[in-house]
Amino acid sequence: MEAETEIHLLIVDDDERIRTLLQKFLIRQGFLVSAAKDAAHARRLLAGLAFDLVVLDVMMPGEDGITLTGSLLREIGTPVLLLTARGETENRIEGLEAGADDYLAKPFEPKELLLRINAILRRVPPSNTDQGRPKMLYLGEVRYDPSRGEMWRGRDPVRLTATEGQLMRIFSATPGEPLSRAHLVEELGRDRGQAQERAVDVQITRLRRKIEADPKQPRYLQTVRGEGYLLSPD
Repeated sequence: MEAETEIHLLIVDDDERIRTLLQKFLIRQGFLVSAAKDAAHARRLLAGLAFDLVVLDVMMPGEDGITLTGSLLREIGTPVLLLTARGETENRIEGLEAGADDYLAKPFEPKELLLRINAILRRVPPSNTDQGRPKMLYLGEVRYDPSRGEMWRGRDPVRLTATEGQLMRIFSATPGEPLSRAHLVEELGRDRGQAQERAVDVQITRLRRKIEADPKQPRYLQTVRGEGYLLSPD
């Protein structure tokens, strides 16, 4: 599946067993899937990544799923599928009133969840998903969101220094195009000179340690002899 057409789901459930089972099942169905153990964890992921749909348990410690659903509707409009315990009719009504697109009572068959997810995604206008959303850059196990300046390795955020973050924004603006050291120095707002160009080399080395499987043989942040550096995403 092409990266730009890949549907990204977020599973939010305090039950680790359920999170793991759903994540594995949905990945096998071709989705990109992240998971969060509670609303606070989900908010951190939502701050750094764009999701096409959130599968959200109603009953969680701390902020509950209904409150989070209302926030998602007001703040980013991401579709929500609520998971409720069988018999929690009041919670289902509250969830739908808060803006949830659908609900599914536990226990359920994973195939039914898949049908509900696909039904919601078919109803979502294209402008709410891929169109109008900056494309994610994929660098092997690492992904980078240019719109937010956030980098992730799997489900773990990768901390970038201010200069590393600036470099990633510069490279991601023109992926596949070599950028000279002098150009990078200028874009970073530094005074020109060999000392600053050598400082860029040091920053590139540090950035490669966070991106590359083997920083000594870079695959994604490459050196182009006589021209400088280029970012080559998947």
